[in-house]
Amino acid sequence: MSVEHYENFPVASILMPKRLRRPVAAIYHFARAADDIADEGDLPDAERLAQLAAFRSELDRMVQGEPPLTPLFQNLAATVQAYQLPLQPHYDLLDAFSQDVVTKRYDNYAALADYCRRSANPVGILMLHLYGEATPVNLAYSDQICTSLQLINFWQDVAKDMAIGRIYLPRDEMARFGVTETQIAQHICDDNWRALMKFQIDRARSLMLQGAPLGSILTGRIGLEMRMIIAGGLRILDKLDAVNYDMFRRRPVLGPFDWVIMLAKSAPMNLATT
Repeated sequence: MSVEHYENFPVASILMPKRLRRPVAAIYHFARAADDIADEGDLPDAERLAQLAAFRSELDRMVQGEPPLTPLFQNLAATVQAYQLPLQPHYDLLDAFSQDVVTKRYDNYAALADYCRRSANPVGILMLHLYGEATPVNLAYSDQICTSLQLINFWQDVAKDMAIGRIYLPRDEMARFGVTETQIAQHICDDNWRALMKFQIDRARSLMLQGAPLGSILTGRIGLEMRMIIAGGLRILDKLDAVNYDMFRRRPVLGPFDWVIMLAKSAPMNLATT
């Protein structure tokens, strides 16, 4: 399953148990469709927000016990009912996508973390409910992993986001390290930029490692997939370090050799000491 349009969705693996592929696909297609409304094409902002509002109306129908009007939400409703999934994470995703339409800057990390809480963490919440593993401890670990994955995606795509007018780097931290929006637009990778990005990447790595025990708690193919996701995030962070934070010219991606390394690091014992 391709996740090019919604990179925070951790389902791009043949490790996903067959019994979960259909429900995961229903959730994924909902998330991808909403994400595309927020990001793709040349629609005016008002039209993007109107389409996302129509998605909320479909969720409202589900809450009220009424059948959704569109096939996308009919499939989602069947999955929600079959697996007793909470609807709040779906609303949170829509809120985050709507925020992307209107919010282009973040004053501080608290504001960015709140965005991650709604843009990324709901994916982990829904997956744990599908797995039957949505304990408070597991959900807390998942939130740390998903927030880290969202931050990693941001730091990979600084140039791409700037091209569409978005900067996810907190403004107060940019000021602290002496980095300006003009510098980002001009792709200037100086000592100030490297110091700022090392700070961001160290924080993302810390979050990932705090959540890493989830990979050992979950068992079987689900546990292995989670460990691969964690290892993949850490691998991208290592690659950002290796290019000295010049993701403008050398955006890191995972290649075949990286997948070998990730698999080697995905044993519970190795992951705990990464």
